Amino acid sequence: MAHSCLVGLDVGTSAVKAILIDTDGNRLADCTYPLALSRPSAGHVEQDPAAWIDGVLTALTEFEFEQDLSGLVGIGITSQVNTHVFVGPEGETLMPAITWQDTRCASDAAVLAAQVDAEQQQAWFGTPAPIDASHALARLAYVARMYPEVYAKTRHVLLPKDYCVMRLTGAVFSDTISAVRLAGRQGYVNQLLDLAPRAQELLPSLRGFHHVAGRVREGMPCAGTPVVVGAMDAWAGMYGSGVLRDGDAMYQSGTSEILGIILPTVNPTRGVVVFPSYDNVVLHAAPTQSGGAALQWVSELLGRTPAQLSVLAAGTKPGPSVPLFLPHLEGERAPIWDAGSKGAFAGIGSQAGAAEMARSVMEGVAFSARWAFQALQRSANLDVSQANISGGGSRSDTWCQIRADVLGFPLRRSAVANAAVLGAALLAGVGTQTVRCMSDAVRRLVRFDRIFEPQIAHREYYDEKFAGFQELYYALRDIRKRTAAETFSDMVDQTPRPMRPEIR
Repeated sequence: MAHSCLVGLDVGTSAVKAILIDTDGNRLADCTYPLALSRPSAGHVEQDPAAWIDGVLTALTEFEFEQDLSGLVGIGITSQVNTHVFVGPEGETLMPAITWQDTRCASDAAVLAAQVDAEQQQAWFGTPAPIDASHALARLAYVARMYPEVYAKTRHVLLPKDYCVMRLTGAVFSDTISAVRLAGRQGYVNQLLDLAPRAQELLPSLRGFHHVAGRVREGMPCAGTPVVVGAMDAWAGMYGSGVLRDGDAMYQSGTSEILGIILPTVNPTRGVVVFPSYDNVVLHAAPTQSGGAALQWVSELLGRTPAQLSVLAAGTKPGPSVPLFLPHLEGERAPIWDAGSKGAFAGIGSQAGAAEMARSVMEGVAFSARWAFQALQRSANLDVSQANISGGGSRSDTWCQIRADVLGFPLRRSAVANAAVLGAALLAGVGTQTVRCMSDAVRRLVRFDRIFEPQIAHREYYDEKFAGFQELYYALRDIRKRTAAETFSDMVDQTPRPMRPEIR
């Protein structure tokens, strides 16, 4: 007789990932199906929703064909958020999904942001909640303005996980945490939703992560299996990397980096998203705009794979031959929330080769994480002593060591590369009452493989280089203000450039 087992699905930016585990935490199978991004014009970054559900169904079919699934008790799902698909009355997609990297809605976001002051944000959410180009209401306003015929046909505006749950079960739900910056503890903030036409009508009803949305429809693989509503990637990754207690910190390294601290103490801090309390967990989060995407970009420029660049970078050392890299290839989110910021290399000499450029990119992403962690520590009023790291970008020992050196605290690496997909499986376990509660699931099923300690010898070097990293951003921001006909929204920090940024 088959043991009870769970499926986790992660509809990410670069791939659909799936895992099959038993209730002792043993990995029975996993698979990955790559996803493509389309960049039809400047600022536009799109994805085909059909590829999401194709990846999900292919994964379930593979598990069903290769494994004994008679003990399958539930399916959990997570996905990228701030990616939106406009769906018609028959469940059809009306246009390509606008991804979280897309900045085309910046002007619509600025108009909306001008109508919501800091006092209102504080009253609604208890913390700053910026309206930027990735905000759902900016997307609604943009499509209503630019594609009125599409907007008139739209029945639902969904996140990737919610779209896939709809296709699997026919049910249309999302969760309160994925609706961050739209919903507070009591649900949607209707006064905010009223800023975009038909928003209250188009956004899905909210349920808990563990709520069973429905069962897989007949004719599909794993038919009849309960599917839970699921959670956003940051939250599922938090569970899957063993971050659950007050004071725990996480570092999720995927296409972008997601940093977070759990603590009920909230010191409102610009640039940090504080989620509503869920199961007595308050997450302070700081998502950046680029992580693995930056290494993928430079690997394509240099004609190498990211793995090859990691090997090359391992042969380098910190020093003047390594340029300073600002990884704002698609703007930046936390902590500066500046969609117009651009990337840059500074200090390139003729001695810089592929290895030095690879290390430069790795350092630049780590500097972004350090800046974000500074804001997080202020928000939670806590000095981080260790963080659990997970995600595809954590598989490089070299990059993990660079991050630990830049951040100045140890990083404990998850044994499962994609903690979010494991977290999705845990959600299914809790939702189907296969495991008692999330803390029990984390204790039983989450494991680690290594701790990276910061090297004290590199501290002064990275402190100075980080200060230069901040100065480079401010200098380029000032140049943009002088030379570009750009309107800066009020979410972008427009305080004068400090004489010397903090290097805490």
